[in-house]
Amino acid sequence: MAHYLNAASLPDLARAAARAAQRRPVQQRAAAPCECTGTPLDGWQSQPLSLDETLFEKTGTLVPEDDPEPTFSEYLPDKTSYWSADAPVAPRYFPYNRCGVWQCSTCGRLYMRYVEGGGYFVDRRIRAVNADLIEDVPLPASRGLP
Repeated sequence: MAHYLNAASLPDLARAAARAAQRRPVQQRAAAPCECTGTPLDGWQSQPLSLDETLFEKTGTLVPEDDPEPTFSEYLPDKTSYWSADAPVAPRYFPYNRCGVWQCSTCGRLYMRYVEGGGYFVDRRIRAVNADLIEDVPLPASRGLP
């Protein structure tokens, strides 16, 4: 079972990953940026087909251990959208509550990934983890159907 991460533990892991990415030798960063940065992934994106999945190692999960069907409610304050690079990361809310957390084995950057599905399609989505955007937002008291 993957290591469970939440709004308290995810920022520390994200900051450590960012420090690791910055510690790559300057020559290496300038001459050959990591393959995982070929497409901007600051906001949710369909996972590029060119992205080599073997670069990633699963480091944890945001899927709640005690909730077999996490909410589909989204947390998007201040008119942010799902696709916005500045949208907050609220681990209790969709889509974060259905994500695995993956680290690039080359540069150390951290990403969230999940599979969006509906009707006749499946879309693998990916977003880089930005520690400054992580918010510990509680779910409303009543989430279930009446």
